[in-house]
Amino acid sequence: MKSTILFVPGLRDHVADHWQTLLAAALPGSRTVPPLADAKLSCAARVAALGAVLDAIEGPVVLAAHSAGVLMVAHWAQRHSRPIRGALLAAPADIATPLPSGYPTHDELESNGWLPVPRQPLPFRSIVAYSDNDPLARPARITELAHDWRSELVALGDVGHLNPASGFGPWPQAMALLEALDGTDD
Repeated sequence: MKSTILFVPGLRDHVADHWQTLLAAALPGSRTVPPLADAKLSCAARVAALGAVLDAIEGPVVLAAHSAGVLMVAHWAQRHSRPIRGALLAAPADIATPLPSGYPTHDELESNGWLPVPRQPLPFRSIVAYSDNDPLARPARITELAHDWRSELVALGDVGHLNPASGFGPWPQAMALLEALDGTDD
């Protein structure tokens, strides 16, 4: 990899057996946006944390975001112009529709600045990797977001939310997608 890989976790932050955690451990020099225990649902605080990590990285960056981390990237991209080589946007959560029990409510997400979900084209190459049976997003909705963001779509099949609860720890395809993004020009 020529770029620094920056992992952007979702709202559950760091999960030991998650593909992001495992891949970050295997990639020397990669970085991860740190957890925010005291500002758990604040979109602004999470976007600021993403920005702070990016500000500390010299050279090209490829983002590897999952779930609500994808939305953090979309919110960050509206307000910042730091060049990004590319972004892997895996299993974006559709927070515009009610999430299953155990996740924040629509009202909680709206009052914490997550809604509306940014729909502007992203200013860097991106790949949206999605599941056909993700309990947090219907494929049709993810297709709409990817279209608006001008992202390439990669269908993963029936992989749930691409997390340990769906049977995923390692996700070998992530490395190939990151390498493809890293091979692009700034």
